[in-house]
Amino acid sequence: MRVPLEWFALSAGARISMTSGTENMDWVAAALKRIVEFTQDGGEINIVVAGITVGAQPYWNAEATMLMHTKGILVMTPDSAMVLTGKQSLDFSGGVSAEDNFGIGGYDRVMGPNGQAQYWAPNLPAARDVLMAHYDHTYVLPGEEGPRRAVTSDPDHRDVSDFPHSVEGSDFTTVGEIFSAEHNPDRKKPFDIRTVMRALADQDHPVLERWAGMADADTSAVQDAHIGGWPVCLVGIESRSVARRGFPPTDGPDTYTAGTLFPRSSKKTARAINAASGNRPLVVLANLSGFDGSPESMRKLQLEYGAEIGRAIVNFDGPIVFCVISRYHGGAFVVFSKALNPNMTVLALEGSFASVLGGAPAAAVVFAGEVNKRTATDPRVTALQTRASEAGAAERAELNAELSEVQASVRAEKLSEVATEFDGVHSIQRAVEVGSVDAIISAAELRPSIIDAIAKGMKR
Repeated sequence: MRVPLEWFALSAGARISMTSGTENMDWVAAALKRIVEFTQDGGEINIVVAGITVGAQPYWNAEATMLMHTKGILVMTPDSAMVLTGKQSLDFSGGVSAEDNFGIGGYDRVMGPNGQAQYWAPNLPAARDVLMAHYDHTYVLPGEEGPRRAVTSDPDHRDVSDFPHSVEGSDFTTVGEIFSAEHNPDRKKPFDIRTVMRALADQDHPVLERWAGMADADTSAVQDAHIGGWPVCLVGIESRSVARRGFPPTDGPDTYTAGTLFPRSSKKTARAINAASGNRPLVVLANLSGFDGSPESMRKLQLEYGAEIGRAIVNFDGPIVFCVISRYHGGAFVVFSKALNPNMTVLALEGSFASVLGGAPAAAVVFAGEVNKRTATDPRVTALQTRASEAGAAERAELNAELSEVQASVRAEKLSEVATEFDGVHSIQRAVEVGSVDAIISAAELRPSIIDAIAKGMKR
């Protein structure tokens, strides 16, 4: 039938009685097998947790909505919880519990932050509304290939530049200023990615953010939206630093840095791509300098979740439009490369940068020898060295101190010089020439170009 299954879950798990036992667990397993086979065959199961669910039901929920290949959503309310063992049983057995079942498996403290619940709703009717909003973007009528294109009054050719950007601490007042050579020539100033995503999407259709409560995944924003009437999965990489909760480990960053994918945000991104595959186009707005390589991130499976993005792109069934809006470097370039999927269009805004490594780290690490050579041969350094070698003992100490200061200053200058040269060579124009990027567009062309790429992709 190719229709989604809706499950309003309220179950205490397998029956426990004096007259039946392990056969009940076998029936639970039989249902689990059906769920696995159904979802692996492309089926969609959408779950609304309607109360406290125990044991088997949370496992069914997990098999239906929480694995990398699944497409369904899971919605929770303040009255719902998913627990493997209820509080009373945990307390009796000497296990660790909480003050109630909501503390063990409710949305606020557990299922929202860990990303296993994708949406929160204040009550059951509101949860039904979330489900209907999900269908607005994803529902496929039997016999059709994908969700129908919606009617929109938002012009395809609308310029996003005038869209307001009102974020505390930001210098930008409009989206256009973010991509302006005058206001942001190096494309390094922070901005709010959700504002850019909203500017791109149809203004007469609401957006639905998925995994909004997922902790430590803030640098990836996932929305279901319409662009030119086309239902799309819209992914944006946060472009300003995000404060961390609690006390960060000493082997990790103090804040989640802009334009960087961390383990949890990588996992969120991979799940979003998989969920949209075979259903609707994927649009990615990327200011992406790579994956975080700190010991903390490596310990928390950064390699695995980064690799899941690459696998999701390779397996994606449908059009992909990837747009570089600021910077694009490092390993992230690999997992989003157009070499991975023939139905992928890569666009880049004027003034953006694309390379294996950004200019500054390239100058500091890869071309450190060149930087040192230029520093050593700079006339300001050589002149002071000559004076110091010819001076008396008392004056030499003073000149050597001055020389250290000048060397540090000149080296910083040469670092910037080499970084600028590197960025100049590895421009976005070069990326077009070698085939990594399909076209360079202006900010005014962002929306019409993406709509055009989606339309062409849908015809393939």
